[in-house]
Amino acid sequence: MALTEYKYSDVIHRCFRCGYCKFPTSFVEVNNCPAYARYRLESYSTGGRLWLIRAWLNDELDWSEHLGEIVYSCAACKNCAEQCPLPFSGDIVDMIVAAKGEMVERGSIPSAVKEFLENVDRQGNPYGTARSKRGEWMEGTDIEEYRGQEFLYYVGCVGSYDTRAQQAARALGRVLQKGGVSFGVLGNKENCDGNDVGKLGEAGLFEALAEENVRQFKDLGVRRIVTLSPHAFNAIKNDYPRLDSAFEVLHYTQLLRDLVRARKLDVSSGFNAKLTYHDPCFLGRWNMEYEAPREVLRTIPGVELVEMERHRADALCCGGGGGNFYTDFLGGSEDSPSRIRARDACATGASVVATACPNCLTMLEDAVKAEGLDDRLKVMDISEIVSEACPPKGN
Repeated sequence: MALTEYKYSDVIHRCFRCGYCKFPTSFVEVNNCPAYARYRLESYSTGGRLWLIRAWLNDELDWSEHLGEIVYSCAACKNCAEQCPLPFSGDIVDMIVAAKGEMVERGSIPSAVKEFLENVDRQGNPYGTARSKRGEWMEGTDIEEYRGQEFLYYVGCVGSYDTRAQQAARALGRVLQKGGVSFGVLGNKENCDGNDVGKLGEAGLFEALAEENVRQFKDLGVRRIVTLSPHAFNAIKNDYPRLDSAFEVLHYTQLLRDLVRARKLDVSSGFNAKLTYHDPCFLGRWNMEYEAPREVLRTIPGVELVEMERHRADALCCGGGGGNFYTDFLGGSEDSPSRIRARDACATGASVVATACPNCLTMLEDAVKAEGLDDRLKVMDISEIVSEACPPKGN
């Protein structure tokens, strides 16, 4: 493929590596790109990555596993798009995703990416775990399968299979029940939402997943969807509509905010802790939802919310986006973005770091352990905090 055939050939050369993509707006320090924070090499910055992509497409550089890992180390966090001062800033992540797509087309992708995509294709999840086990997170609960309830509660791959994220999935189920929400789940019939598959450049597999999901939702008469994961929220809200879908989709923090405002959710038991909130990229920078999670937390008696120096649009990505929660191209170092983020949270003096994403939850939990901060900092999903703040049944 010559550069002239590349979708973004008319703009990719305009990046002159000014460096803004590595910064937060507040210029706290030069490491707000998670890959650059991890490696501190120009090739891992957005600007450096675009130059390498251009050289590869022009046949000036041969593909290698290392080149593939540099390109795929992009977590699609959108910090670069947020900070870039140039008019093509909105295309930056798409330029990288398109390059990943070309690698997929050529069959030249890192082995960890290949494994991720093959697992999703075969089993509907990146872990390769049997589809028949997808609903096991529900065991021991009275959560019902979807049979025309008001909301379809879409859990997603991480919430369905990861043991830590399963706790958040169950907690949200309890909270929705306490809020009187009519909802059901798909259980073993649920399939991968495809968000990270798309960000890995596998457009064909993403389209197949999206079409299958839309068809199933329509067959079941689904009208409203609430998601545990911002990744699923992003795909269903922004990508599925082009398949002629018209579902109303909410991230669960938006629904909880509405329930609290309407006084349908009682959080009077409170949660006594100083806590800080980590903004998930696919809820924040991708969908501009910064306030709903904070509003929910502020309504809980006993909560003292403090912000990390980098927050909202400036939040440092945990490194789990773009499939990196599985491929782990950004792990293995004290400079891994998740470990930097754990230290950021600890610096606030908070005893709890809250998030609203199962990917972030698992990444941050592992990071806190790696940093040896277990006795000082607890990682919790907002669903778990709200669940603890709701009075027991019968009260």
